[in-house]
Parts: sequence; C-alpha cells; structure tokens
Amino acid sequence: MPDSFITLNLPFPAPDLSLAVHAAGDQVVSAAIARDRLWEPFETRLVWDCLEPGAVFADVGANLGYFTILAASRAGEGGHVFAFEPDPANCALLRKTLDRNGLNDCVTVEEAALGAENGNAHLYLSDTNFGDHQVFATHERRDSRPIRVLRGADYFQPRIPAIDLLKIDTQGSEFLVLSGLAAFLSEQQRPPRLLIELTPFSLREAGASGRALVELLATLQLPFWIIDHIDGRLVRSDEKALAQWCDNVDACEGDQGFMNIFVGAPPEGWGGTDVLHPLAL
Repeated sequence: MPDSFITLNLPFPAPDLSLAVHAAGDQVVSAAIARDRLWEPFETRLVWDCLEPGAVFADVGANLGYFTILAASRAGEGGHVFAFEPDPANCALLRKTLDRNGLNDCVTVEEAALGAENGNAHLYLSDTNFGDHQVFATHERRDSRPIRVLRGADYFQPRIPAIDLLKIDTQGSEFLVLSGLAAFLSEQQRPPRLLIELTPFSLREAGASGRALVELLATLQLPFWIIDHIDGRLVRSDEKALAQWCDNVDACEGDQGFMNIFVGAPPEGWGGTDVLHPLAL
C-alpha cells in the first residue's frame, strides 16, 4: 500500500499542512494522525506559540516530521528548522511531507541521531510503534540498522548562533542528546526553550537516569514546567521536585511512567501556576 497524506486539523488558524504517514504497520503516531488529523494538541499549541517568524527550531527525534512542518510553517522563510531522524523510512516520509508543503528551503533534514559524541551506532526498531525506535539495546529482541550519530554542539556551532526552541523526544537517549548540546545552549546569547520527554525507565535502560537528565537541564538555569494534559496548563516545578519524582519512579520496578516537560520562559500570554510537586498531578 502507498503511504498516505493526511491534512492536519490544527486547533488554531494556520496554513493548510499535509503530513505523509505510514499506510500500515505503525499503530501509534501514524494511526493517531490518520484518525484525529492531530498529534499532541497541547504541545502543538505550545510549539506554535513559542515560535515567531524568523525563529530557529531543532526537532530531535523528528519521526514523521509533524512538529518539523508545524515549526517551518510558523517560522517562515526567514527562520529555519533542523530535523534529526535516524530511521530511513521515517526520514523518507518527512522529506515527502516537505515536498508536498513546499517547505524544503527552510528545513534541513539530517538522517542521523544526536548524541554525546560523533560516531556510529545502531537503531533498534519497534515493530508496532515507528516512533519508538531506540539507539540502545535492551532485553527486547529488535531488528537493528546502523546509523550516524552527531554531537549537537559540533553540528550547530558553525551553522547558527542560537536555537529558539529545542524539542527532544528520543525514547530514552535524551540525556545523551542534551550532553552533546549543553555547551552550545549555555553559550548562546538568548536563552533557549526546550520541550523534552522525561521517562526514567527508558533513560535508565540507555545508561543514564531521569535525575541525571533533570540535573543537566538545571545547569541551563531556566525555569521548569510540567505539561499537565488533564487541565491543559503548564505547572511550575523545580529541579528538586522533578529529580525526586524520577527517583520514585525508579524505585518501582517496571514503572514506565513519563511526562513531557517544558524548560524556559513560557510564550507570551501563557500563564502558569506556582511550584507544584509532580506527584500531585
């Protein structure tokens, strides 16, 4: 079956955008977008509102390119998007999407993962969730393929002065990605914003931990926010509370609880609440 294009139904005024999805096999992201014509509504609005014309967005773990085309449409010709996706099949769909939407000129696609060092690795493939490929081996039996790994600071320093918004969703390798980017982010003139998945179980399987990721993020000296999907809000948190939550998850064998967190100043017009321990959500 040929791959399908889905016209997105965004919850705010935006140009028409079409996304190429897997026609079969992917039971999560492609299936949800085909059904709902939307993915992660809260994060969709957050990314859109964080960006302005001329902004720079880095999509690490771009998958099909949903957030890539959203950001490219928002940033426009004066901005730029860097999309990193190591899986050839996902990357091929991403490129088809860019062609369909006329966004090639403002997006750079790298068929590679980001990590702590430049080099090579293997991508371990999920049979049912094509957004759950991992750059580390676990007890699961998965097919794998060789991939390139780029150190983010080395990649970006000769290309741009700053990243306005960085999204990292790499199924457990977030600590390695941020390790390779931290020097660049801490030196840029204007503070970045970050949208990151925090999954202690996967981070531990990758050889790091949720606490280690939170503590590394804290070196950027930016505010922490928890994305509360139930009430549709950003909830202010801090390094201590998030690190303790990660420790508590680690203490429960097999607990694969996760949350998306936002790091940095909320977009203009967005409110937030006072500090709230994540266990209260």
